[in-house]
Amino acid sequence: MHTSIEKDNFWKTSKRPLVMLAPMEDVTDTAFRELILHNTTAGNLDVVFTEFASTDGLCHPEGRKSVAQRLVISKTERQLLNEKGVKIVAQIWGNNPEKFFEATKYIKENYDFDGIDINMGCPVRNVVSHGSCSALIDNESLAAEIIQATREATCLPVSVKTRLGLKKVDTERWMNFLLRQPVEGIILHGRIQKQMSEGEANWNEIAKASAIRDVIAPTVPIIGNGDIVSFEDAHERPKRYNTDGVMIGRGIFKNPWMFESSLTEISIEKRFETLLKHLHLYESAWGNSRPFPVLKRFFKIYISDFKGAAEIRKGLMESNSFEEARQVIKNIS
Repeated sequence: MHTSIEKDNFWKTSKRPLVMLAPMEDVTDTAFRELILHNTTAGNLDVVFTEFASTDGLCHPEGRKSVAQRLVISKTERQLLNEKGVKIVAQIWGNNPEKFFEATKYIKENYDFDGIDINMGCPVRNVVSHGSCSALIDNESLAAEIIQATREATCLPVSVKTRLGLKKVDTERWMNFLLRQPVEGIILHGRIQKQMSEGEANWNEIAKASAIRDVIAPTVPIIGNGDIVSFEDAHERPKRYNTDGVMIGRGIFKNPWMFESSLTEISIEKRFETLLKHLHLYESAWGNSRPFPVLKRFFKIYISDFKGAAEIRKGLMESNSFEEARQVIKNIS
């Protein structure tokens, strides 16, 4: 059990721009975060997030075991977080303020995080249809209760990750509301829920949110999210759109090495080495308690952009175990 210690509020004290790795389902588990940290030069990445943890699941004795996997921080990941000066935030979602209170209290008593983030941005239809995540954009009273309940349960900084609107762009109304809530930071994805991941992220609307912030709550950081695919972009956009930083989501799939300063070219050897490292970290963290096929989405990321990559990927996609995947790589030489 972890005791609650007063922590530094990184939202206030961290350098600008803040560079964050987004919470992503079946992606940002402890194994993937550790892999990214291995490929990170200290100072290039400031905050990582867990996968989304359901407050309903955390409050249910039987559901807690599987949901709690999303909050695992391995010993080796913890060591790297400390070495590289990277903060880690637990992201939670649901639609019941009492369960947000209970779940946040459970996290505070059992884990060692630097912040709690409330998911008010996930666009998945069956989640939204139950009144959770992006649905809260059109339910101010419930959103306020959830934020308040979360704040009451912890001394950690509380942030909200959200979108520009539900069915239409609603930046002005939603930001006017959210900036009056007791939140330490806002992460704003430049799309509405209806778009899912389609179309371009609207950074002009993110800039509008920052302008509203400057008037209502000048000390609340706003982090822009959407379509950032390089480290250079991560530093240029805050200047152009007046944000305090950026959050990188799917852009990490284009280049999992983007936080490594010394890397100018990604060799084939580096690609194989990264894949083997990920296999090792995933197996060490989960064994057979999480499905092996989850890893298959990463094969295209690591094994691409060189002659013969497609054939190797085909072999990897047909593998059904850690050993079979390693054998595919061994057979190349």
